[in-house]
Amino acid sequence: MELKNSTENVEIQLIDELKGKGLFAKKNINKGDVIFEETPIVSTQFLWNELYKYKACEYCMKSLETAEEQARRLSTNPHLSLPHPECDITDQSPYVDCPGCQVTYCCELCRKKALDEYHQVLCMGPSRLSEDNDHPLARLQETWRNIHYPPETSSIMLIVKMVALVKQAKDKSTVLQKFSQFVKNTVNEEDEIVHKLLGKQFQEQLELLRQMTADFIFEENVSQWFTPEGFRSLFALIGTNGQGIGSSSISVWVKNCEDLAIPDEEKEQLDAFIDQLYEDMDKVSGTFLDCEGSGLYLLQSTCNHSCIPNAEITFPNNNHKLVLVAKENISQGEEICTCYLSECDVSRSRHSRQKFLKENYLFTCGCVKCLSEADQADVTSEEEEEDEENDME
Repeated sequence: MELKNSTENVEIQLIDELKGKGLFAKKNINKGDVIFEETPIVSTQFLWNELYKYKACEYCMKSLETAEEQARRLSTNPHLSLPHPECDITDQSPYVDCPGCQVTYCCELCRKKALDEYHQVLCMGPSRLSEDNDHPLARLQETWRNIHYPPETSSIMLIVKMVALVKQAKDKSTVLQKFSQFVKNTVNEEDEIVHKLLGKQFQEQLELLRQMTADFIFEENVSQWFTPEGFRSLFALIGTNGQGIGSSSISVWVKNCEDLAIPDEEKEQLDAFIDQLYEDMDKVSGTFLDCEGSGLYLLQSTCNHSCIPNAEITFPNNNHKLVLVAKENISQGEEICTCYLSECDVSRSRHSRQKFLKENYLFTCGCVKCLSEADQADVTSEEEEEDEENDME
């Protein structure tokens, strides 16, 4: 796998006023090539995910459990032993805590980066671990959890960290210039679409979050962010640009097991063990197996959507570093597209896919697959109907 230098491999081009920017190949790219690697401007673990004891580095979201520790917790089997421990490459070096609030980092470098970028402002001190923590940030986090239940898709902490980055930055204009590159439309006026986080039913909740955020971390240099419309724009920014992140020591262990050169019979036994492990974890933890969060990535955010993408986003390093990999051969000058849908969602009807994309990303998909299915009736998938029924219960 080659082609890791993003400036050599891709370029951002303006497509048109409606579609905006897109990412295009500057050279031929082969299937399986790493197109680019990127770390986010800011990232955060989801608040419910953190509350449920998914242990991750506060800065880079690296999973802080070994594969065996994670498997034991998620299956509630304290005696579980994973075969091939050599496939678990989790760095077990002593982790580093913030001396003030005791939040944990995977290494001293991550602790220092967090402190230099935003944690001086966000550190709650000893109150973080107290049962009656009344710190304004703790109250804001609790309010968010009471509004936004799992499965989580975003976090108020992205907005809080954005403000903290500006507040701590010596060169505030550079930080603001980076944030200005993200799309932050609250509506698509041409198609009359409003982001799902900004509907009328959420106006009171948004206003409460705006007031609490302003009370905690108001910053004069971005005072426009704290107006009602400015705060709505911030929500649209993190809603449409926030990239989901998943880190898992188990996933890395499984991937390394797949690459083992072992006899066929042993391979079959190992595959059966892994299948049973996932079945056991599913019974206890459902689909929530990873340390999950969200981040803002400058280059990745310029990738447009296709229901049949030619590239996919991966997190092979068990942290927030994003790696874009080619799913197909990509020709020079060809647009590089990823899929904004999950594997389950992409198999649903055209109407279901369009509904999700309109509510979350404010556009109507015109990819080859959607155009080829344009004659299909606007019927919701059975799976989505079940989801909507569950949401109403």
